[in-house]
Amino acid sequence: MSSVGSVAGLQEPTAGSYLQLAALKDTGEEVGSRSKPGGDSALATLSTSEIIGGQEAQPHFRPYMAYLKIQREEKKRVCGGFLVSKNFVLTAAHCKGDNITVILGAHDITKQEQSRQVIRVRRAYPHQDYDNKPHNNDIMLLKLEHNAHLNEYVSPIPLPMAHQQMRPGTVCSVAGWGRTSAHNNLSSDTLRDPDLIYHDYNPSTMMCVGDPEMGRTVSCSVSQGDSGGPLVCQQTAQGIFSWGSEEGTPPAVYTRVSTFILWIQKTMRMLQP
Repeated sequence: MSSVGSVAGLQEPTAGSYLQLAALKDTGEEVGSRSKPGGDSALATLSTSEIIGGQEAQPHFRPYMAYLKIQREEKKRVCGGFLVSKNFVLTAAHCKGDNITVILGAHDITKQEQSRQVIRVRRAYPHQDYDNKPHNNDIMLLKLEHNAHLNEYVSPIPLPMAHQQMRPGTVCSVAGWGRTSAHNNLSSDTLRDPDLIYHDYNPSTMMCVGDPEMGRTVSCSVSQGDSGGPLVCQQTAQGIFSWGSEEGTPPAVYTRVSTFILWIQKTMRMLQP
């Protein structure tokens, strides 16, 4: 798999068309500070944007991937997400909106593929402690209006055990429909999926990733996935893409899913009919 470049800025994401793939590997640097390198107290701008680079994913090889069309007041945007059961999608809390439609089973998002399923969201449930400034607890469950039809094109991804820790050096991957370059606004037509290196993360709610070709020289520097999309390690959804710097410099942060397993289970039970 090819590696990915850098992260785009904080503009509203430009929807890509085809699914892209990237991969990551952990190096061992803790994510806890919101400061810029050099001691600035906060990031000037954050990106909750999209995948940059990578290669076109094998069609329908990631049947858990979800494409979210979001309407919030007069604005429209897109996010990624992933199916965790027949009627729930997990994404980032910053992807909330007044109306959300989920597209499952898609590869080329511009085509009416027979495999795709379009389902409206009945209820969006962001984490009660989500803070949109530092993006703490950036996780949200979406209850679908009806069950997805599970098949070879649409199926959920397993979640990790509660508080499971990943070993530094683990190669993980992300996927999304975002732009193909940080230097232009062109979108890919199909899903893309680069390889990334999973970095060590702080032991609470966040984790960071980087380019495998840069090894331990990277500190949370590459953020390669649609907002709300999964960081997949050993065939489980270990992270949710939350935010990164406008320039693609450190940090690039994922919500650590294993921290929220009990919240996910409790919320799913509460939202079931």
